[in-house]
Amino acid sequence: MIVAESPFMTSSVTLAADKVLRSISSLDFWVNKPLRIVLILVLALVTSALMQIAIKHITNSIDRGTRARVIPASSKSYGGRWTQDTKTANARQAQRAKTVGSVLRSVASIVIWAVAIVMIIADLGFNIAPVLASAGVVGVALSFGAQSLVKDYLTGIFIVAEDQLGIGDWVDVGEASGEVEAVSLRTTQIRDTNGTLWHVRNGEILRVGNSSQGWARTNIDMPVPYDADIEHVNSVLMDAAKEAIATDAIRDHVVSEPEIWGVEKVSGEALTIRLSVKTAPSEQWAVARVLRLALKQALDNNGYHIPLINQSVVRSVPDHTASQQAGATSIMPQDTGATEG
Repeated sequence: MIVAESPFMTSSVTLAADKVLRSISSLDFWVNKPLRIVLILVLALVTSALMQIAIKHITNSIDRGTRARVIPASSKSYGGRWTQDTKTANARQAQRAKTVGSVLRSVASIVIWAVAIVMIIADLGFNIAPVLASAGVVGVALSFGAQSLVKDYLTGIFIVAEDQLGIGDWVDVGEASGEVEAVSLRTTQIRDTNGTLWHVRNGEILRVGNSSQGWARTNIDMPVPYDADIEHVNSVLMDAAKEAIATDAIRDHVVSEPEIWGVEKVSGEALTIRLSVKTAPSEQWAVARVLRLALKQALDNNGYHIPLINQSVVRSVPDHTASQQAGATSIMPQDTGATEG
């Protein structure tokens, strides 16, 4: 098939080519244009360098603002001197600085050099309006097609920058809960107690419950008999908790003294008394296991046994006497009237 060329199209292309050729062949092009292009490149380099310095200061401030996980230093009692977990803190600081810094550097470089290239093309005499219009259309199409991916990356940036979670934290993000093993801009990897590794998209994280920042608390509910002396029970539980905390097993993981919060629940069989202890982050479960055993043994030694739930099982047994008699009657031999010959 032969397509006839439009005279208008041919003339427009010819005029544009002639204009570019005249501008290139003129002396003004070789004197002024290269100087402008060099000036644009120098300005781009200087701006890029300044942006790199600013980004470095931003990442350093993010590092200094990290709320590192803390553990108690070796002390003889709770409430002693505390220190930072250097290994975990350094890993989180490096991760945050690397993530935020790489994103900011990439965005700054792309914007600066894109503007410089557009200025150079416009300075050479080319019409960049169609190019900009096409780029705008392509950008809109990509924004609609990859909006979930963009959402994941933006959420990942905020998660890392705000230190919502980090490597080694025990978190609950809704569908998955466990220890964070890796954090990237798009996904977060969480290992649960069963050993399953969950890959969670950052854009799907609507809430984060972090049990490894600052401090934690363990609450223990102990049931005692309904008619027990509450004051004496509280005294027994408090003494047992203090003795357990003084042991080497959990002494370094307790922040403050235990507290008796009082009767938490009342039922027909028992009273539930709650004891609370503030612990180091991620250590509340280990402290709770030791305290439960110590509190149970203390209650047993003082004659307070954990009450059992009263249960009654009622079974209806059918009377088989009548049915058995009816069956015996039905299988009795009957007289058929036959005689032996």
